[in-house]
Amino acid sequence: MALDRNVAPNDLNAFWMPFTANRQFKRAPRMLVAARDMHFTSAEGRQILDGTAGLWCCNAGHCRPRITEAIQRQAAELDYAPAFQMGHPKAFELANRVLDIAPEGMAHVFFCNSGSEAVDTALKIALAYHRARGEGSRTRLIGRERGYHGVGFGGISVGGIVNNRRHFGALLAGVDHLPHTHLPDRNRWTRGQPEHGAELADELERLVALHGAETIAAVIVEPVAGSTGVIMPPKGYLERLRAITRKHGILLIFDEVITGFGRLGAPFAAQFFGVVPDMITCAKGLTNGVIPMGGVITTAAVHDAFMSGPEHMIELFHGYTYSGSPIASAAGIATLETYREEGLFERAAAIAPYWQEALHALKGLPHVVDIRNLGLIGAVELDPIAGEPTKRAFSAFLAAYDRNILIRTTGDIIAMSPPLIIEKAQIDTLIGTLADVLKAAA
Repeated sequence: MALDRNVAPNDLNAFWMPFTANRQFKRAPRMLVAARDMHFTSAEGRQILDGTAGLWCCNAGHCRPRITEAIQRQAAELDYAPAFQMGHPKAFELANRVLDIAPEGMAHVFFCNSGSEAVDTALKIALAYHRARGEGSRTRLIGRERGYHGVGFGGISVGGIVNNRRHFGALLAGVDHLPHTHLPDRNRWTRGQPEHGAELADELERLVALHGAETIAAVIVEPVAGSTGVIMPPKGYLERLRAITRKHGILLIFDEVITGFGRLGAPFAAQFFGVVPDMITCAKGLTNGVIPMGGVITTAAVHDAFMSGPEHMIELFHGYTYSGSPIASAAGIATLETYREEGLFERAAAIAPYWQEALHALKGLPHVVDIRNLGLIGAVELDPIAGEPTKRAFSAFLAAYDRNILIRTTGDIIAMSPPLIIEKAQIDTLIGTLADVLKAAA
């Protein structure tokens, strides 16, 4: 019998939702039907204050006219162009615009479609880079416990979030992990970078001694670990990691899918911390979350290692059908123009102290065991319910939505990352409403 595809709009069964408790959601769906600036509109017509910039991605707010119009124009002019052996002007223009704001020393951009693809691309470039230089023995990749690097097999292999790994077999061989930098007993209630933990970077020396530097291709870390619950790098940690990788000829990759494009008040976390890696992965804020796009930003040294042999030969056997697609490129250019014209990176830096004070005012509320922040990122860690991990934070998420604010949870940690256009009064509303939610749940 033929399937009837003419189902009612409220038939939710067909869509298997990502990172979602599907059965719970479909019993009581939370539908968003429109958005503008700082707010979503729910199916019931409620205005939901966005405390998460969508999913860490809508840094300039929602439905910004310049970006919308750029997409419309591009779709009518050139909808698609092949990415292999062909090009179109906007991909090249966007790459140059990205380099204009990238850390000094970055010279090339390889486009893909997401943060997950950016990570897998960077890992493959790292392996191929060493092979191109005659060091093909460098095949080992080093990630970090509690790290999140997307959902490709490369990303979950170097990543260190248990539930993202445990269901999918042995993953990539030859991967090891640094310890995470979450030290709650020493760094609780930190405002900005924590004081303790820089020495954890020295664990890389232990891994070098264990495996041999000649076997290690790259180390990948998030400058600020986001999806695991907002873990800041201790003061001096990234600097030590950079020094050790440079000492042993190991590439350092910063996963800036979350921190890129103004989240810390600078174009990239590399500039905020004053530490320049060999590669930066980015996505999300590159197009303001409007069109899927990611990228890997590399130094000239990484890129140029491939530029040998006959000119007609492909240098890197890697890429995607939609690498640098016309519509995504147009969205990216318009997004970067919006950031620049509205001074949104500088605005984020200016409002960050107000955000910090509002966030830490939640200290002392029921079940709040830690608060930490940097730039326009904040985390409120809750004491788990005995025997029911994640339930306390998820219940707060549901209650917050009912009170017209959108927060995000990971484990029993509430994570917030509002659009960079947020006003002080909206910070007051967001944090004040969250305070009411936490008090009511006591």
